[in-house]
Parts: sequence; C-alpha cells; structure tokens
Amino acid sequence: MTDTPTTLVTATGEGAGKTAITVALARLAADRDRSVGYMKPKGTRLQSNVGKTLDQDPMLAREVLGLDAEMHQMEPVVYSPTFVEGAIRGTEDAGALSDRIREEYEELAADRDQMFIEGGGSWTTGGVVDLTDVDVAELLGARVVLVAGYESPNDLDDVLAAADAFGDRLAGVVFNKVSDDAFESLDQDGIPFLESKGITVFGAIPTEKELAGVTVGELADEIGAELLTDAPTDGFVERFLVGAMGGDEALRYFRRARDAAVITGGDRADVQTAALEASGVACLVLTGGHRPSGAVLGKAADAGKPVLAVNTDTVTTIDRAEGVVRGGRTRDARTVERMAELLGAHVDVDALI
Repeated sequence: MTDTPTTLVTATGEGAGKTAITVALARLAADRDRSVGYMKPKGTRLQSNVGKTLDQDPMLAREVLGLDAEMHQMEPVVYSPTFVEGAIRGTEDAGALSDRIREEYEELAADRDQMFIEGGGSWTTGGVVDLTDVDVAELLGARVVLVAGYESPNDLDDVLAAADAFGDRLAGVVFNKVSDDAFESLDQDGIPFLESKGITVFGAIPTEKELAGVTVGELADEIGAELLTDAPTDGFVERFLVGAMGGDEALRYFRRARDAAVITGGDRADVQTAALEASGVACLVLTGGHRPSGAVLGKAADAGKPVLAVNTDTVTTIDRAEGVVRGGRTRDARTVERMAELLGAHVDVDALI
C-alpha cells in the first residue's frame, strides 16, 4: 500500500457539498505546490439508471485539477440502481470490488504528494457491498473529513453517529450551508458540545446563494422546460412549493417563501396568480402541458417573473426539480473557486490539508 497522505471527504447526507469541498481542498493543496490526485470510488451522481453515463463529479475534478487519469480509474464502481439491485441478488463480489478500488487507487496515488477521495452519497452508501465510506477509509488508509449541515441541534445526532463509525480515522467536521438563523446556535452550543466529545470542528461555512441553489435558467435546462415569458432567468431557486390549494390559502403559503419555484398544474389560474403576487417566488413551473391564460402571462410579464412549462405531471416534475437543486451548482470551475474562497475565510484550511 502506498503511503501517500490521503483525505476522504464524506457527508452525513446527500447534497451536503462534498464535491465542491473535495475539489476545492485539492485545488488549495495544489496551490501549495503539491501534486494532487482525486478519486470517487463509488459513482453516485449518475444520469441514467443503468449507469451508462458516468458520474459528473470526477469529470469536474479532472477538468479543474488538470488530471489525465482515466474515468474508470477515478470512478471504479458505478453505483447505479441497476448495480445495487444486482448486488442484493448476489451478482457482485464485494471482495473483487474492494480489490479493484485499491488497485486503481494505488495507480492514481503512485506519483502524487496527496490524494483526495470523495465519498458517495452519504457515509453509509455502499453498505450492500461492504463499501461504506467507513470501509473505503479503512481500505485506503485515509483520514476522514465529515461534511455536515446544521439547522438545529437535532442534526448533531447524525454527526455523532458518523464520528462513532469512523472512530480514530475522523480528522474532524466541516459544517456547510449554515443559515444566518442557525449560525449562533451552532457557534455557541453545537461546536463546543462536539469538542467536549473529542470531535474536532474545522469550521462552518455560511449558506452561499451562488452555491445553494440553481438559477431559473439552469432549472429550465435540466427539466426540459419551455420558457413562456422573456423575464430574466438569473434568479436563484433553492426550494419548491406545490400549489394544490385554493387561491387565498395559496397566497398566504407563498408569502412565507424565499427563493422558491412554485410547481402547479397549468390549468390552475388562481394558484398561478397567487404565486406571481408573492415576492419570494422566483418562477412558476406549470405541469401537464397546459398553457396558462393570457391574463396570467401578462401578470408574469408585469412582475418580471419567468413562467416555465413542462409536459410531465406534477409529481414527476417535483422529483426532477428537487434532484437538480439537491445536486447544487458544483458543475463548473467557478463553483470550486468560490468554495476555495469560502474555505479560506471560514475553515482552518492548513489543518484540513
């Protein structure tokens, strides 16, 4: 086994910001004149169920870090739904998969000063083939950085469970996407509590609009929507609201929203009107292939709000849209650059890398 220092970045849940943090840490290490390598042993952000399309994250890492490794090396296991179904039926050999990961890792790490490994999904992903991130850290001799969210003290349960599972391999925790509302609780109570348990906290990164959501334009592209207005599409969407109630009730509901897209049937003019009157609604997504009335489109134009139309039903549209936002914006070098800046400002980078 190579003795290249190796850091595995894992998370308490999906969409925690692992990719941005992993690639940004590797970038920061490279800035310190270290030759770095990247690997994501389990490809989980796939575009097709049969896993024919590879995970987007290694592609981004290869581009940002200027790596020439092959995709099959950087992502030896395509952890698709089809793969998981096969694994539980006994068609995958866990020992052979571990061997494949170790062999590809050895080759990638051979001429590198430091390796950065990205976990898959959450730290428990991979259990059906004995390849959770705990197993991968053990397999590759990696120290572990845990990325976690924090909305309330209840979220510390997940951190403690992961810390217990990783044991001595856990170097520490980075909190990400912490809202202004939650920051004081984390700073005053959460971090001291974890440190009293012997768990190092490297820092906490505040919610960053540019990283937390997707633009209306990106959302439209990802869900295959037609744009029915010529309003600007650079507003951010961080959450979705479903318009299934009456107009007055909908208006009260939507007024509490921030950076939201309202998904509703294209034939629900009352809900559409209520959504357009709420300042926190960034756009309307109309389902079922229905066109809205001219009055609704006129109101949208006056409000400067985009209206998107899709042919899929509401449930399918919600699933797709939430998948887009959950994936976040780790799709380009700008995102990694911004995360590197945030790490430098809010986290003990020297201790991390």
